[in-house]
Amino acid sequence: MTDQFRLTVNGTRYVLPCPENRTLLDLLRSQLGLTGAKYGCGLAQCGACTVLVDGLPARACILRASRVQDRDITTLEGLADPVTGALSPVQQGFLECEGAQCGYCLNGMVMTATALLARISAPSRDEIRAALRHNLCRCGTHLEIIASVERAAELMRETRRD
Repeated sequence: MTDQFRLTVNGTRYVLPCPENRTLLDLLRSQLGLTGAKYGCGLAQCGACTVLVDGLPARACILRASRVQDRDITTLEGLADPVTGALSPVQQGFLECEGAQCGYCLNGMVMTATALLARISAPSRDEIRAALRHNLCRCGTHLEIIASVERAAELMRETRRD
C-alpha cells in the first residue's frame, strides 16, 4: 500500500509516495539520495543513522517514514550553509580536531552533537559524554570526538559574538 505524505528535509518540502513500512533511512538514502545517515546495526543501537526530527536526534533505521509526516528532518547534508557551502560549527569542529577515523560513526556523532549544542551552548565534558553515550565509535577516537564537540561550542560562541 502506498500513500502520499509530506515532510521537510533540509529545508525542502516534499510530497512523496511512501510504502507503509519503509524506514526513514531507506527513504532518505534511496529516494532522496541523502547518504550521510548510514545503515549500521539496523536496531537503533549504534547511532550511524541519526538524523534530527524537529531538532531532536532520531534513529532513522527503525523510524517508519510514515511517522514523520509534516515533520522537519535535518540530515548531515543539511548542516552546511546551502548558499556558501560553509560547514556548520559542529562539522568544522570535527574537521579541525580530527574527530573521525573510519568515519562510520561520524554522522551520528555530528548530528547528536548538533542537537546537544542547540540546547547547551557550553556543555561540560560529562554532558558531552552523556549526550553521545548511545553513539558507538569502534575506532577509539573518543577523546578527539569530545575535543571536536568542545571546539564546535567555541566556534558557535565566536559566531554569536561577531
